[in-house]
Amino acid sequence: QVQLVESGGGLVQPGGSLRLSCAASGTIISIYTMGWYRQAPGKQREVVATITTNDSTDYSDSVKGRFTISRDNAENTVYLQMSSLIFDDTAVYYCNARRRSVFGSINSYWGQGTQVTVSS
Repeated sequence: QVQLVESGGGLVQPGGSLRLSCAASGTIISIYTMGWYRQAPGKQREVVATITTNDSTDYSDSVKGRFTISRDNAENTVYLQMSSLIFDDTAVYYCNARRRSVFGSINSYWGQGTQVTVSS
């Protein structure tokens, strides 16, 4: 059973930094495209950043230049370094692991989420 456990969320002032972690068990993340998503109150879940199996990264325009996604396959963990945080970054952040199976279907797994609150 694949499990993803996020940690590192919390309360931070505008301009501050946080690092989120997503620890995986039951599988190895090296075979997955890993991603961070977020959902603010009253809004749909949106993609924040993704990293492919060959470490190609992509970011939403709203976080580009401020957030960095990385993976440590040896630790089976994905990170999201967040800097220059703004009020609009307040959301529950979710970790996702996604890959296409040999049968063509998409296997997708989610963590339980970690709250990030940016407030003065």
